[in-house]
Amino acid sequence: MTASEFFENPFVIAVIVIVLIILLLLLVKWLMQGGKYKKNTMINGKVVIVTGANSGIGAETALGLAKRGGKIYMACRDMKKCEKVRQRIISETKNKEIYALKLDLASLKSIREFVREFKSREDHLDILINNAGVMGCPRTLTEDGFEMQIGINHMGHFLLTNLLLDWLQKSPPSRIVVVASLAHGRGEIKKDDLNSELDYDNRGAYAQSKLANVLFTRELARRLAGTGVTVNALHPGVVATDIVRDAGTSFKSFVFYIILNYVAWPLTKTIKNGAQTTLYAALDPDLVEVTGKYFSDCKLKDVSKQAQDDQLAAWLWDTSVEWTMNKEIQSAQKKQK
Repeated sequence: MTASEFFENPFVIAVIVIVLIILLLLLVKWLMQGGKYKKNTMINGKVVIVTGANSGIGAETALGLAKRGGKIYMACRDMKKCEKVRQRIISETKNKEIYALKLDLASLKSIREFVREFKSREDHLDILINNAGVMGCPRTLTEDGFEMQIGINHMGHFLLTNLLLDWLQKSPPSRIVVVASLAHGRGEIKKDDLNSELDYDNRGAYAQSKLANVLFTRELARRLAGTGVTVNALHPGVVATDIVRDAGTSFKSFVFYIILNYVAWPLTKTIKNGAQTTLYAALDPDLVEVTGKYFSDCKLKDVSKQAQDDQLAAWLWDTSVEWTMNKEIQSAQKKQK
């Protein structure tokens, strides 16, 4: 067979096309991985809390921080899964100071119990990473009557953060990292329907909760100015994690799962790369005085116009205090202002 005949063979042509497509997809996948945190910043002895650390980006974040010597508290709802991940992290890092504590962000009672338990163990906190979240779930309510996405993604972390502020202020410089999303850009804070009682769209509710994350970061940074505690938000990238487990069993949710995990595979980051901006925000020495900002791919990024609305941020703060009925937060208002 001549070279000309070889390359005219339909089977050979098909193989070449398939190989080229695979190589192209791998190239796109590589290009989509984004920035990486390459500094070997050590945090020996520093106390860290990571919410949602039993899977996905949270587990990878806990692993990355454990490798750098941190004393890690994995705050998780599913303790069975959390314990498995904890043992894996200890095995991989040889860092034995990895602990698992029960935290259900859909329960204000559970949040308060977690804080009490943590404070009984530690006298300060260096880094708080608000990572846990739900996405695209059918309209369900938390234990306290919040729509699940605004309840877990915002209200739960709002209460948790405020209850831990005194411990963070004991060890400046300390950091709060809020895992938000690019989806905040299409979010809208519905003042007359924050709990999505009048109209519910699961994607819209998710975007609202992520906008709430960014507004919370902005307002908290203002309140913490000069305390030595910084707070920054970030977009981890498009990562196929089990956060879509909450999207329900509808056909629409099934299609979304297939698209994210298979069709859009070349456009998604690996879980390891999805954790890089979180590690950057939590560790990078250059950010020690940077606060109230938003990052993606380990770079400073702009937020949406609505996310820059200081009056809206203040309204959301006051509403969140009222909804969580937190006397500790209310008594600290003057100090933070």
